[in-house]
Amino acid sequence: MTTTTAGTRTTSAPAAADPTPPTRKGFNQHRNGPVFWIGMIILALIFAIPMVWMYVTSIKTIEDSRAIPINLIPGSLTVRAFQLVFSDAQNPVFRWALNSLVAATAHSLLVLVVASMAAYALARMKFRGQGFIFALIISTLFVPTFIFLMPNFLLMNRLGWLDTLWALIVPGAAGAFGVFFLRQFFIGIPRELEESALIDGANTFQILTRVVLPISQPALVTLAVLSFLANWNDFVWPVFVLFSSTRLTLPAGLASLQGAYNIDYPVIMAGATIASVPVLILYIFVQRYIIEGVATSGLKG
Repeated sequence: MTTTTAGTRTTSAPAAADPTPPTRKGFNQHRNGPVFWIGMIILALIFAIPMVWMYVTSIKTIEDSRAIPINLIPGSLTVRAFQLVFSDAQNPVFRWALNSLVAATAHSLLVLVVASMAAYALARMKFRGQGFIFALIISTLFVPTFIFLMPNFLLMNRLGWLDTLWALIVPGAAGAFGVFFLRQFFIGIPRELEESALIDGANTFQILTRVVLPISQPALVTLAVLSFLANWNDFVWPVFVLFSSTRLTLPAGLASLQGAYNIDYPVIMAGATIASVPVLILYIFVQRYIIEGVATSGLKG
């Protein structure tokens, strides 16, 4: 910078550039540190050790399962517990697993159909009372689920669905969580995509099935998995509506299995292993969609 004072010309050094303000460390920087990974390892061990213990106990002998001190590595391996579980006519575990698979899969598909149509109507269509209806649906999330046990039981009795898988498939298919979850995702979809389809002559149903749902795959997969797990792990409702031993699902059936083999720990753990393996396999294949769906469904409201 140059200045002139009383005919004298002086030259000063150029002003120093402002230093770059220090940036705050974000999550990506913190997660590279040792504290983050130590925490992740501890959490992984908390969830993994009980599962490993369950799997190992299922292939132990009765003597090894009762040994003191406890040994994580069994002295001898055996599949006696699994053979006993699948050969017990009074406790048909394989039939229970099949019932759980059919009921959970059908329930998940029905949830997707009902929730997607209701969520799209609340996200895109304008009608009188839209906000009130959405608030009413959300308010049901705060109602304890056991309050619906008796009304649903009476309804199943009236429909003649007691002691059938329909009693596990239909109730809960129009739950508030699925509607809320998909609505939040649909709101984030650009309207221009739907307007382009409308210009091309598509009706509302075609826009939903050919435009909105194909790009909502992460949210749909996430909701399907959550619905599948909720139905697969449900214990109270199947005990209420299923009476025959061949109609039971795995959670309800494993309770009777535990009563029949209350001191045979390998058999009990074998039944628990059979109940957990399908869920783990499912999550391994769809975990990418679950993470993406959860991360993008609550961004706009």
